[in-house]
Amino acid sequence: MRKGKGRFADLEPGDTSPLDYAVITRDRGTMAMVANALRHRDTMLAFQPVVQSHRTDRVAFYEGLIRVLDDTGRVIPARDFIDAVEATETGRILDCVALETGLRVLQKTPQIRLAINMSARSIGFPRWIRSLKQGLMGDPTIGERLILEITERSAMTVPELAARFMSDLQKRGIAFALDDFGSGYTSLRYLRDFHFDLVKIDGEFVRGVHANADNQVLTRAMVDIARQFDMFTVAESVESLADSRWLSSIGIDCQQGYFFGAPTVNAPWDTTTPLRAPLYRTG
Repeated sequence: MRKGKGRFADLEPGDTSPLDYAVITRDRGTMAMVANALRHRDTMLAFQPVVQSHRTDRVAFYEGLIRVLDDTGRVIPARDFIDAVEATETGRILDCVALETGLRVLQKTPQIRLAINMSARSIGFPRWIRSLKQGLMGDPTIGERLILEITERSAMTVPELAARFMSDLQKRGIAFALDDFGSGYTSLRYLRDFHFDLVKIDGEFVRGVHANADNQVLTRAMVDIARQFDMFTVAESVESLADSRWLSSIGIDCQQGYFFGAPTVNAPWDTTTPLRAPLYRTG
């Protein structure tokens, strides 16, 4: 591959295999789309409810999922771009925008709790830290209503740093969720040291669990681990009544999935106006 200033600088088809070139070209286009959306503030959060297992008509909290708009105005979900940008500065800025938007939601809507996703790579990123401090200063209740979700894979990139970061912010009332639990390779020693407040069991084990004996064993094991470390449990990707009932029967605390509601850019507590990214920028 020819040398250049960036990851894809001066890349030509003959520099790599056709498949690798196609993947790299796709990722380059994805990063350009996200960067353009950030530049024009074409971002928003989509909200999905997380309900209590024993009273599924009651919302425990909402997850705010970052979305970007492409140049045609289509809303693009995070799964279509997050892998391409997570390890880049664009990924850091995306985390900042998600946090800033979420803090604004919490400030305007004191009756809810909201979970916002972040990468462990954003720990210590100046703009992210600055945005959090500003948001907490604006309303003393925000810290107690904010949940930060970190994926298992991301947390394992900097486990010691992530553990210290979480401990510092938990003192300010912020809760932490281990997202996609079971999808990675978390060391039980690190799980003990992290002190997550809740774990979200990956949807791979949840979809169809009522009829899958292997996933039932694995899900029970993850619930037992969470209880041992005093962590609440959330089942992701709940898509049927049968699955929901089985999860409730083993003591899952909360459930999230299309069975209870799809992510929507119209806030469930106000269906009139999508909550877009804030108009201010912190750096």
